[in-house]
Amino acid sequence: MSAVSVVRESGRIAGVGIVELRAFSDERGRFMETFRREWFPQVSWDRLQMNRSDSRKQVLRGLHWHRRQVDYWVVTRGSIRAVLVDLRRSSATWRRVERVEMGADSGPGLFIPEGVAHGFLALEDATLTYVVNNYYDNSDEQGLAWDDPQLSIPWGTEDPQLSARDRSNPTLAELEATGLPD
Repeated sequence: MSAVSVVRESGRIAGVGIVELRAFSDERGRFMETFRREWFPQVSWDRLQMNRSDSRKQVLRGLHWHRRQVDYWVVTRGSIRAVLVDLRRSSATWRRVERVEMGADSGPGLFIPEGVAHGFLALEDATLTYVVNNYYDNSDEQGLAWDDPQLSIPWGTEDPQLSARDRSNPTLAELEATGLPD
């Protein structure tokens, strides 16, 4: 019996996938299958790496993006507000912003293709587990300003807790001047 009910495109940004996870519960607790390679046949998972990010409430991480890596996110504790921005110039959804609410109890899983900037705001103390299809390479770790006025991202916060790096990420205009993914 498959523990996944639906794997579908988000509909807002091309290539972004939403995985509606199904949990099976009994008196001992619950079981949930959270990742299968075959859910994403468009991706090579030969260099699989799994990561975990723990964040306190009001921490904002991102926006980050990659040219050579996809991400697949599942929240295992707490809840987050994920935000995505399509930076791929050739995409029909270029510059489109999408917001996805995610929680440990309510899912969903979120598939993020290459060239789509992604970040999240911890709505409460949260743990995000994510699978990537390439080993960490800091030369492929790019950033985009979380508060870019050109994008008007609906984070739902004015004063998040940010890393020094994320406070200094470039705006979309600065990225467009230096090169964006195709």
